[in-house]
Amino acid sequence: MLAGVNTRLEDLITVITQTESHRQRLLQEAAASWHTWATKVQKMKAVYHTLNLCNIDVTQQCIIAEIWFPVADAVRIKRALEQGMELSGSSMVPIMTAVQSKTAPPTFNRTNKFTAGFQNIVDAYGVGSYREMNPAPYTIITFPFLFAVMFGDCGHGTVMLLAALWMVLNERRLLSQKTNNEIWNTFFHGRYLILLMGIFSIYTGLIYNDCFSKSFNIFGSSWSVQPMFRNGTWNTQVIGTNPYLQLDPAIPGVYSGNPYPFGIDPIWNLASNKLTFLNSYKMKMSVILGIVQMVFGVILSLFNHIFFRDTLSIMLQFVPEVIFILCLFGYLVFMIIFKWCSFDASVSRRAPSILIHFINMFLFNYNDPSNAPLYKHQQEVQSFFVIMALISVPWMLLIKPFILRANHLKSQMQASRIQEEATEDIEAVNSSASVSSGRRASAGAHGAHDDHEEEFHFGDIFVHQAIHTIEYCLGCISNTASYLRLWALSLAHAQLSEVLWTMVMTIGLRVQGWGGLVGVFIIFAVFAVLTVAILLIMEGLSAFLHALRLHWVEFQNKFYVGAGYKFAPFSFKQILDGTAED
Repeated sequence: MLAGVNTRLEDLITVITQTESHRQRLLQEAAASWHTWATKVQKMKAVYHTLNLCNIDVTQQCIIAEIWFPVADAVRIKRALEQGMELSGSSMVPIMTAVQSKTAPPTFNRTNKFTAGFQNIVDAYGVGSYREMNPAPYTIITFPFLFAVMFGDCGHGTVMLLAALWMVLNERRLLSQKTNNEIWNTFFHGRYLILLMGIFSIYTGLIYNDCFSKSFNIFGSSWSVQPMFRNGTWNTQVIGTNPYLQLDPAIPGVYSGNPYPFGIDPIWNLASNKLTFLNSYKMKMSVILGIVQMVFGVILSLFNHIFFRDTLSIMLQFVPEVIFILCLFGYLVFMIIFKWCSFDASVSRRAPSILIHFINMFLFNYNDPSNAPLYKHQQEVQSFFVIMALISVPWMLLIKPFILRANHLKSQMQASRIQEEATEDIEAVNSSASVSSGRRASAGAHGAHDDHEEEFHFGDIFVHQAIHTIEYCLGCISNTASYLRLWALSLAHAQLSEVLWTMVMTIGLRVQGWGGLVGVFIIFAVFAVLTVAILLIMEGLSAFLHALRLHWVEFQNKFYVGAGYKFAPFSFKQILDGTAED
């Protein structure tokens, strides 16, 4: 009995071993085909899901699909349908016809790997309405430029440019190495955006003459300090108490020749009043850039009105908007440039204040003895501009709602007159004992039109117009002030860069001997890590977010509605990647 039990145990062990090895072989074969099977299942489910959206023809021989497609791709779609018929061996010829639909079409913006990142910035705010002006082409230039105004440093811009170039040149290899790291994917998908931001940052850094908080002296300074010695403004006693140089452009002869050819003169990097000089320059520059971009946004709204043939909005919305912003803030830009051209450094102390002039302009106060006028007939010009701006407010607010109400009442009267005429015709036909199906059909058609006519609420239209008017008028003021972030972020970036150089790099450069030789490598490593972590990543992200806000709020709200939905074509690639739209 024991021998028999042992024999059965050995047989069972043999069966279990063979079963285990067979299972392992099956699993290995399945594992080799697992990815292919999963791909096929996903594709089959997607195909069946799409086919379920189609309708069956009454002959039960073909299916009817109602789809959206770009008009430019009509030939390709016809060719694909014919190719599908040939490959499937079907005898049914595919037919593609255009149908009318009351549903708003989706929005499709054709992009490539360069423009896709900028289009994603716009779509993150809201997908544009059908055939609405797309701000993405202008964002390709304005976004990296406004970023660079806040991030102006050619050293940091060069590091950013090299990082973007590495991603662009190795994009095929990096694309093949798929990863789920969201931070890396975000940077990699925006590689062309980072590339342009680096290029523009180098440009603005050269204008600011700022490279890791230091200046380039390429052409030689155009400033001469000898007149300051002769004038007694800067002497040895001052050097003993104040080791920093304070420049005074009002002293005659300090300009040794022509101005510095490109950017800020490098001597300002040594001056103790550097911030006073740069703050005034960057603040006025930020206001000018902001107003120019807002005016450009208002002009883009004109193209929307022209395309949709909305003549009412052109005359009663665009025209007063342009008058309001140009009479007030366009005039502010004019005063800034006029003051730059009319008052040099020698008379700058006696130059009138633009801010006080702008405030007195609204108060109609022209008797301020402490602030002389900028030019002749300034009172008449400013009074005219303020009156025109005040006229444009009721122009925007009142006229359009009442015209829409009058047009609605007129269309109602016409519809009721047509319906009465149709009813009289039907009664006349009935009295003569004849049947006129065409008249009945005409009456039924008018009745159906009345049932589906949109209701007109004058109160809603007026409130909507009032909100738009208040938002635009107050927005012009708040948006102009919002562009001052260009100045503030630029100042913060320059000061952080200077603090990092002074508190870190200067320590390693002051140590002498072999200890300084070894220590400078360690200090430079710390300096490089802090530069990348704080100035490139943190400050870069801050400038990126502020540039994003300037485009979404200050620029796009002048013409962009963004109330559409995205065109999502059937794509196996997006389905397998998990990025397909629901």
